[in-house]
Amino acid sequence: MNDMQFSELRKAMVDSQIRPNKVIDDDVIAAFATVPRELFVSRQMQNLAYIDEDIALSGGRFIIEAMVMARMIQALSLDKADNVMSIGAGTGYGAAILSSLVASVIAIETRAQMVEKAQQIVAGLDIGNVAVVKWRVQDGYPSGAPYRAIIIEGGVEHVPAALFDQLSGGGRLVSVLRPQGREVGEATLWQKRGGQITPTSLFTAQVPVLDEFKVKPKFT
Repeated sequence: MNDMQFSELRKAMVDSQIRPNKVIDDDVIAAFATVPRELFVSRQMQNLAYIDEDIALSGGRFIIEAMVMARMIQALSLDKADNVMSIGAGTGYGAAILSSLVASVIAIETRAQMVEKAQQIVAGLDIGNVAVVKWRVQDGYPSGAPYRAIIIEGGVEHVPAALFDQLSGGGRLVSVLRPQGREVGEATLWQKRGGQITPTSLFTAQVPVLDEFKVKPKFT
C-alpha cells in the first residue's frame, strides 16, 4: 500500500469507528486522523493497521482498537498544558496520539526492543514532546511525577497504588478494568481528589489484560 491508500484507511477509521462512537472532542479526532498507525505495526501487519480490533504486537503488547483508545483519551479531558504518562506504551502509538493534545508525554515500556522501536518512530515523525523510557510499567515513572493524566494501554486486573500516588491533585487515570475471570472489562476513569481515588465506569471494552497488571495468586 502507498501513503495515499493508508491516508484513506485512516480517514475511514475516523469516520466509521471513532466519530459514530461518542467521540466528539475535535482535538482527539484530529490526532487519530493525523498519526500514521501503519508505522507502529510490523510490515506484515500494515494492511490490517486500521481494522476495528486490538492489534497484537509482540511480548503481550498490542495497540488498542481505535474506538476504545479514543474514548479513553477523551475521558481524560486533557489540556494543552498537561503532562501525561502512557504505561505499556508498546511501539508508541498511544504516545504519538497524545503528543498533539498535551505539553509532554512520558511513555514507559519494559521491553527494550519495543522501547528502541518506539523511540525511532517518534523521532522519525519529529515528535519532540514524547520521551520513551525503559522501565517497569507497574511502577510508573516517579521521576516525572506528578502527572495530570495517566493512561494504561491495556486491561488491568488491578491498579497499583504507586500509580495513583503519581497523580497530581485532580489528576485522572484511565484503563480497562477486567477483574480475574471476567470475559469483558469496563473502561474506567479514576480521579484523585483530596487524596481520595474515585472510580467511574465509562463503557464496556474487551481488551486483553497486560501481564504486569494481573493479580498474583496468593499462597495459602
